[in-house]
Amino acid sequence: MNVANSEWAVEARGLVKTFGDNKAVDGVDLQVRAGSIYGVLGPNGAGKTTTIRMLATLLRPDAGTGRIFGHDVVKESQIVRQLIGVTGQYASVDESLSATENLIIFSRLLGLSRADSKRKAAELLEEFGLTEAAKRPLKNFSGGMRRRLDLAASLIAQPPLIFLDEPTTGLDPRTRSQMWETIRRLVKTGSTVLLTTQYLDEADQLADRIAVIDRGHVVAEGTVDELKASVGTSSLQLRVRRASDIEEARRIVERVLNVTSSVSSEAANITAPMADADLVTDLLLALREAGVHLAEMSVQKPTLDEVFLAITGHAAQDGSASPEAAAAGATAAPSAAQSKASNEMEVKTQ
Repeated sequence: MNVANSEWAVEARGLVKTFGDNKAVDGVDLQVRAGSIYGVLGPNGAGKTTTIRMLATLLRPDAGTGRIFGHDVVKESQIVRQLIGVTGQYASVDESLSATENLIIFSRLLGLSRADSKRKAAELLEEFGLTEAAKRPLKNFSGGMRRRLDLAASLIAQPPLIFLDEPTTGLDPRTRSQMWETIRRLVKTGSTVLLTTQYLDEADQLADRIAVIDRGHVVAEGTVDELKASVGTSSLQLRVRRASDIEEARRIVERVLNVTSSVSSEAANITAPMADADLVTDLLLALREAGVHLAEMSVQKPTLDEVFLAITGHAAQDGSASPEAAAAGATAAPSAAQSKASNEMEVKTQ
């Protein structure tokens, strides 16, 4: 299906979803440009997964609208399902079958011929570094291998839009880095990615734009740099060579920058807010004139952790079990292939 003329891959307006007395999503607005990686950042229970499930036609919104490449997720759900792939937090595949068998089944469900299904399975296993384990039962797969297979299954139909719901939760740093590279390649080859995560470094590394969602609301939205700039200035960090110089250095910092600084005595570090980076030159000259020698100096932007704390009042990984997860059975969103599978009475794989 041609989506080349669609500027927006996702448009959500006022999405609402209530489970019993709990409003898991309360008026979420999102706008995701085609060909980008868009991050939805928030703690457990913020409403991220419920939002994804509504946009992926797996839950019907109680209010609001969602459009995928211009197609309404409720009124045109069959068209939307042809345009998306969905990968959940956990690989939802049959452990009694091999990786190849799982991918062939998903391919057949999506309408590929037997020969094309086998070819596609082999291509995806190679792409995700699973060729050597292709015939191994899934019960012998590591968590990282299962996650890569789940992502591979969601890409069988090469969808223009891919929903990744916390795809690297629980992965070791090396496997997470591999997943990041795969996600970047997907966008380079023409896909759009909407990524939910509670990992601040993941959003910082991948996302072109980020929506910060908390307690069912979007509380901030923008590029990483815009969000960092919204919570304050950069910080200057100095470490003097001689601990005896730290008080003199601190006086100079506060005089030149006209700010209040803080000191970490055990490391002889001085930290101060810095709104004007041009003042660094003046500060270095003043320190040299006073005979204060530096061991290190850096100017750092606020971290996403500081952004999230400033915006929401708590850390990104705070939060207890979510009402959305409890009401939805605490299950991750299935892939497009699995969604179709649930509607099939019988599948012939021979």
